[in-house]
Amino acid sequence: MQEIISAFITNLSGTILPLFWALLVFSIGLFTGNRIKKISKEFLDKLRLNQMLKSLGWEDFFDRYDTKLDASGFIGSIIEIFFMLVVLSISLEIIGLSQINRLLQEVINYFPNIFISIIIFIFAVFLADFSKKIILVKMERQKMSYSNIVGNIVSTSTWILAILAILYQLQIVKTLILTIFIGFIALIVLILGLSFGIGGKDMASRMLKDLEEKVK
Repeated sequence: MQEIISAFITNLSGTILPLFWALLVFSIGLFTGNRIKKISKEFLDKLRLNQMLKSLGWEDFFDRYDTKLDASGFIGSIIEIFFMLVVLSISLEIIGLSQINRLLQEVINYFPNIFISIIIFIFAVFLADFSKKIILVKMERQKMSYSNIVGNIVSTSTWILAILAILYQLQIVKTLILTIFIGFIALIVLILGLSFGIGGKDMASRMLKDLEEKVK
């Protein structure tokens, strides 16, 4: 009888102790994850990310769908989810659920792609606006009437390349996206080559001369 009780206590402690430690780790992780989210949001707010996006007109885009523009909060939430998944993975390993943990690891390994996609998107927002303004200023100085059209083409091309890069990072039909990406680059090169060949030589030489003078 004593041996049965001893074996029962041993089995119980072997089950309860790992479960206790797993719950403790997860509880601490839950609190820490919330703090990390707040710190991340405060850091991005100090960088004035939301204000910069609003100045580029993105608030109107979100208003159409009755959604508040809060990029810093969104990124903070993504970071919190990533951290909590890591904590959950540790907790599952403690209680010996290795098979479930392997599946969770695949989800965790996917998050760097999400972070890179967010960086590409933010970079594209500023690059599309900046490149359009540069083209408009340059061409308006040359008194070219189609400057707005060219500016829109450059901005749209930037967005297309960014979207293709994001889809590639998210591993959505990678082979197809890579083929489209290469084809689009080739198309841009062809269009630029034709435009310079037909009537853009003077403009190209002036822009290169301005650049050379600035470098000097």
